[in-house]
Amino acid sequence: MNKKLAAALSGGAVLVLALSGCSGDEGNKVDDWAKTFCDQAKPQIQKRADAHQIIISTAADSKPAEIQAADSKAFQDIADADRALAKAVETAGAPPVENGEKVKQDAIRELNETAVAYEGLKKQVDALDPSNQQKFADGLQNVANGLTRIEKMDQNALAKLEEGELGQAMAKQPGCQKPTASTPPKPSGSASPGAGSTADAGGAVAPTKGASAKPGGKATATKSEE
Repeated sequence: MNKKLAAALSGGAVLVLALSGCSGDEGNKVDDWAKTFCDQAKPQIQKRADAHQIIISTAADSKPAEIQAADSKAFQDIADADRALAKAVETAGAPPVENGEKVKQDAIRELNETAVAYEGLKKQVDALDPSNQQKFADGLQNVANGLTRIEKMDQNALAKLEEGELGQAMAKQPGCQKPTASTPPKPSGSASPGAGSTADAGGAVAPTKGASAKPGGKATATKSEE
């Protein structure tokens, strides 16, 4: 799958990871809020990274039915993680920054909306016919189109939390650091990220065996070898 689609699915993985380094002393209230949130967020960030890696690993020489099952589970896992992140924000409460209550409510709303969107992708994948090579590839194209829309939602969901002193405080917390996927990628033939990448550069919808992804995100099917 091309880099554009890979970026689409990976966007949400760096919601609380692509934070700037901190400088200076942060207020105790801000640090306390960041710790409360990040401690709860850590397993969800890991869950997202693992879901991305499952898609990447399954892409290598996998049958359509295997790809379908992997993508379906991954999308549901990401949706569940987003909902849990929304609860983590709610539990932490309004961050002690300007317009903190609005920041909290916006993050909760956007994370829940993103979860619903990923569940929509899961339904699309579940509805595909893995026995028909061409239709399956066409269906993946529709899912890829959905990913480009969800990318912005994922990136915006916690954007306000990543700003200013609050973002700096979060960057210090182990729970908000970039994770490494628990499942290692397959050594060759996989639609894995480039060398040196970790799970935050996760893949997009895996193509079928005999399918290819053209630049711009269009999935096309070639003649199946089966």
